[in-house]
Amino acid sequence: MNVLKHQGLDRRGFVRQLGLTAAAVPFLAGLPSLNAARTKRPPQRIVFIFTPNGTVPPLFWPDAEGPHSTFKRILAPLTPFKDRVLTIQGLCNRVRGDGDGHMRGMSCLLTGIELFPGNIQGGSDTPAGWASGPSIDQELGRFLQTRAETRTRFATLDLGVAVPNRADPWTRWSYAGPNQPVAPVSDPYQVFERMFGQMKDQESLGSVLDGVRDDLKRAGKNLGKEDRALLEKHATFVREMERELKDVRRQKLARPAPALEPGVSTDNDDMPRSSVMQSDLLVNAFANDMTRVASLQYTNSVGQARMKWIGVDEGHHSLSHDPDLNEGSQEKLAKINVWFAEQIAALAKKLQDTPEPGGQGTLLDHTTLLWTNELGKGNSHTLENIPFVLVGGGLGFRSGRAVKFEMTPHNRLWMALAHAFGNEVKAFGNPKFCDKGALGLA
Repeated sequence: MNVLKHQGLDRRGFVRQLGLTAAAVPFLAGLPSLNAARTKRPPQRIVFIFTPNGTVPPLFWPDAEGPHSTFKRILAPLTPFKDRVLTIQGLCNRVRGDGDGHMRGMSCLLTGIELFPGNIQGGSDTPAGWASGPSIDQELGRFLQTRAETRTRFATLDLGVAVPNRADPWTRWSYAGPNQPVAPVSDPYQVFERMFGQMKDQESLGSVLDGVRDDLKRAGKNLGKEDRALLEKHATFVREMERELKDVRRQKLARPAPALEPGVSTDNDDMPRSSVMQSDLLVNAFANDMTRVASLQYTNSVGQARMKWIGVDEGHHSLSHDPDLNEGSQEKLAKINVWFAEQIAALAKKLQDTPEPGGQGTLLDHTTLLWTNELGKGNSHTLENIPFVLVGGGLGFRSGRAVKFEMTPHNRLWMALAHAFGNEVKAFGNPKFCDKGALGLA
């Protein structure tokens, strides 16, 4: 019996299994199958999830550090995943400079760096432009694409739910680089076409190449030496294209394309249905290893979603400005944030119910959902104690607990994420917020 083949052992495990001495290890170093077993890792995936306008801190944060016992009202929908939830309190967006609190809260959240000067005016602060550096989601996607073993069809998938059709620092949190905002796609049908439409194009291209190949053969019989040599180069190109297409066709979908409900718009009132469709597409993309990094943006900073389906007719941002003593507004804000938590719990459930293709466990075992916000609290516009909730696994962080830090730059969390993916960055965003290194979460 091939022990390695049947049990997937690395070199040292192989030695232990057969009862060999440690002296045998160096002699096994060159065996390809043992080296392959040693270096193979399960996929690591992450989804950055944004909801706007702060939270209701007394109904959100656990009272104490340590293992979760019961969640408060806003996080209660995540109770089925309590042992896989990590809440991080005390992280702050320390980025200052141009732009108002919402602008810096949104466009400096994933980037951790200042906005460029610009002419976009917000609130009473100085006008500003786009972020001056890349966001952590795009950096992770770029890094994974540099390695053959983690390269996927899409570096990132950038999805939205009811994100308005305009471009400004309040609507963009993902950046490919300085002055390069990435627009989230709020139309699930457009996302579907991007994921599955190209496969249909490849089938059509395959039939075209079949005809071209035959034509080239016939033409070659009636051409001179130089022309035949040139034609052979073209034929080589065709053969390479055919080989690539065969490779694509052999990579059958581990999970078929989801059936999308027809007639769903990107408007406010269709947010519940759009949310379901976008999460279905995300799970499918992970199951088929189309990407390992994604973002899901609900509305935008200063977003005015009116969640009539939960009995809230007022705009979200307007409610977030009301004082704490306004119990009616606080109750509606709680309902809004509970609904967001329910969307995250539903996505986690879908990941948990989907087996890991070709591996053990489920997609959730190797996927982390990171839920955050541009503000800690809406009516104070504070950039302190920003909500950070991680659900799932795959990054080596110890979950099932609440942790608290003291006025810690959130840049250090982005460093920890990068390191968990094997990207040993020395800093991320503004380096002055990274001098104490990556956040310790293991």
